[in-house]
Amino acid sequence: MAVIGLIVHQGRPEAAATARDLSTWLVGEGHQVRMPPEEAAAVSRPDLECGSGRFAPGLDAVVTLGGDGSILRAVELVGESGVPILGVNFGRMAYLTEVAPEDARSAIDQVLAGDHGVEERMLLTVEFGENASGGRQRHVALNEAVVERPAASYALRLGVALNGEQFTTYAADGLIVSTPTGSTAYSLSAGGPVIDPTHRALLLTPVSPHMLFDRSMVVAADTELRLEVLTDRGAVLSVDGRRLAELDQHDAVVCSASPHPARLVTFESRRFHQVLKAKFGVNDR
Repeated sequence: MAVIGLIVHQGRPEAAATARDLSTWLVGEGHQVRMPPEEAAAVSRPDLECGSGRFAPGLDAVVTLGGDGSILRAVELVGESGVPILGVNFGRMAYLTEVAPEDARSAIDQVLAGDHGVEERMLLTVEFGENASGGRQRHVALNEAVVERPAASYALRLGVALNGEQFTTYAADGLIVSTPTGSTAYSLSAGGPVIDPTHRALLLTPVSPHMLFDRSMVVAADTELRLEVLTDRGAVLSVDGRRLAELDQHDAVVCSASPHPARLVTFESRRFHQVLKAKFGVNDR
């Protein structure tokens, strides 16, 4: 018996319908299926509901039905546990999803049989504030952490240190710290470079910088990036699109590469430049 987690894009009825069919099939085959409460409600399977704290332990695989955002949600739930994630594409751009909806059942069969590959992607650890025990709050991201202004009326001043050594102070609308996987997300729209997602590196990209030094910077994966809010009107922190905290003056966010990767299920070699060509409509000339 395998334990399979299902993550469902709740804004796509077709994804919920497929998840309902898959869960019925998997349970009928003797497997255990887990869903977070929101997914269980969307699929009308309250019997499969599992709270977030109990979702990851013991999972053999997670199947996401949606787009890249659903994979980000899966990473949020399984953290650094190394649980393989299979993406079923109900999205649009979908850099990360692997199979079409009609192939979901056969793909799950292959995963259960161990007949698949795994592509490891670097995760970002993000530490800030305090938790209930007095230590730093810690989250992981597959794409990025963003410190940005909460309103459009002023630019932020953010001090950046590399491995404890002060680098510079940015005046910008925000700063993005991304993984190579995240280089095709928010960082790309802010003018950052595209990095092959299997590399290990950290990418620092300013958002609408108000200064002469306005370029992205790629640093080694063993670099610790510390971002300190110097503006007296504060900032906000988002991790993989989730707004996690409001930051006050002198609050700091520390970003570093996790030693544990996300593990994405693959069935054939996915050459990154071919994915880029397909998603951006880049043709040979």
